[in-house]
Amino acid sequence: MVSQEQRRRQLAREKFLRQQQRRTQARRKARMRNSVIASVLGVIVIGSVALYTTGVLKDGGDDKKNTAADVSPSASPTSKAPDPCAKPAAGSAKKLTWKKEPATTIDTSAKYSMKLATTCGDIDIDLKTAAAPHTVNSFAFLAGKGFFDHTKCHRLVTSGIYVLQCGDPQGTGMGGPGYTLPDENLKDKSLKGNTYPAGTVALANTGQKHTGGSQFFLVYKDSPLPPQYTPFGTISDAGMKVLKKIAAAGAQPADPTSGNTAPNATVVINKATVTKS
Repeated sequence: MVSQEQRRRQLAREKFLRQQQRRTQARRKARMRNSVIASVLGVIVIGSVALYTTGVLKDGGDDKKNTAADVSPSASPTSKAPDPCAKPAAGSAKKLTWKKEPATTIDTSAKYSMKLATTCGDIDIDLKTAAAPHTVNSFAFLAGKGFFDHTKCHRLVTSGIYVLQCGDPQGTGMGGPGYTLPDENLKDKSLKGNTYPAGTVALANTGQKHTGGSQFFLVYKDSPLPPQYTPFGTISDAGMKVLKKIAAAGAQPADPTSGNTAPNATVVINKATVTKS
């Protein structure tokens, strides 16, 4: 026969064990979230992305609230491979900034595409104009100003997630256009099971809502990410071949200052253009 005191102690032990289990599960979830969302990229993207992060794809940007840079998790460097890309075209990034998001000038009912003429080959992207009008309008504006021209893609993530992050004139993961964009299209039907599928182009951010700028990441292999990064484009088949060529060349060890794992390939956007189809 169990006494009342013994029963009380048993219930107390069970309550303690449940609390410990919940704490352990919370710590495990936090570690998993930080490994995928937190950065050394902060990231991606974007941004933050980070690639576009203390968030996964962090975009450090130049807004005062954006203090981290890049797309995470920290990538494991791969072995050095021959550079498959050509030398960059003559010229340098302009590093322009604006105080606020540009006024809408695109036709949100029309189709637009973006071409990244890179040192490794052309990457053509179909843009999701109707689903992400603020983002597409911003990229059309920035491309028209030559903002992306002569900028290098500063981060390649080869472990955990599989992305190339670009869009920072500073080439550090800390640059941006001076303004931020609202999150868009986070319920895109392509984002199933917290996965950004290969071929997706998304906006990096700081890990906080509505903090995307100019940094973006290109997914070359299905990547487990929460739907927190505006998906605004899809890469063409020919563009995917270029992207996979870049990824196959591997990434450098993490930079001790920025935490970026730069691609071994010399990936520079010689010119970016956005055109109405």
